[in-house]
Amino acid sequence: MKLKKYSFILILAPAILLLAGMTGCGSSSRLDKQYPTDTLSANAAASGDLIEFSFMRGPEHNHPLMAVWIEDESGKYIQTLYVAESIAKGVFGHGDKKTGKWLPGPIRRPAALPVWAHRRDVKEADGWYVPTQETAIPDAYTGATPQNNFLLRAKTDKILPETFYVYFEVNQTWDWNEYWTNDKYPDDPEYKTSCQPALVYRAKVSRSEAGKGIPLELIGHSHYAGKDGSITEDLSTITTAKEIAREVSVRLVN
Repeated sequence: MKLKKYSFILILAPAILLLAGMTGCGSSSRLDKQYPTDTLSANAAASGDLIEFSFMRGPEHNHPLMAVWIEDESGKYIQTLYVAESIAKGVFGHGDKKTGKWLPGPIRRPAALPVWAHRRDVKEADGWYVPTQETAIPDAYTGATPQNNFLLRAKTDKILPETFYVYFEVNQTWDWNEYWTNDKYPDDPEYKTSCQPALVYRAKVSRSEAGKGIPLELIGHSHYAGKDGSITEDLSTITTAKEIAREVSVRLVN
């Protein structure tokens, strides 16, 4: 199966480049200076490999939800490196307004990161694959979504195989477009929490390339309401969601 490849390159007009005193995009761009790079740590006490996952936000970044995980060459899920805390715990910061104010409350969003959820293959009692408060993912693998560029330094539970895949899924609500409109599926409440479907990126990593940064490529989008873990390769209906991330890469440190 041939997958379409997409790269994320910030193109600046020559006049802007001149004013900024820069000769290329990369990490010295104006966007990077506006948003510094935060360093996150996950599963630091584990005894496996150290993975560095780098995310540079794009112009449409606005509080997205994210998950990063690893699979082997056959497509078997190995482990989660990082997932948005609200999805991992089943609690959203603005999930309860019974008091007249927005407070944290239990909410589950199966359409938010459905590929990650189904690849984990942990089915809850209600048939959904997203965790509940009772089956929440441990803190070592979760965190709030960074609002800046970020570098995730995550340890794996065990030593990884010679070759493996790193996946990244990202979704952002309220990003309707001309195709994914707010009335496209009026009877599906889960669709309305996703808008444009989640996007999935992937990179193949080999131990022989340890120390080398490998870009993740956009390979498709999820089911619009999270009913399964399918990946649709046709991205012709996706617009601004492609600009949530500008550059995404991974590096096996050891």
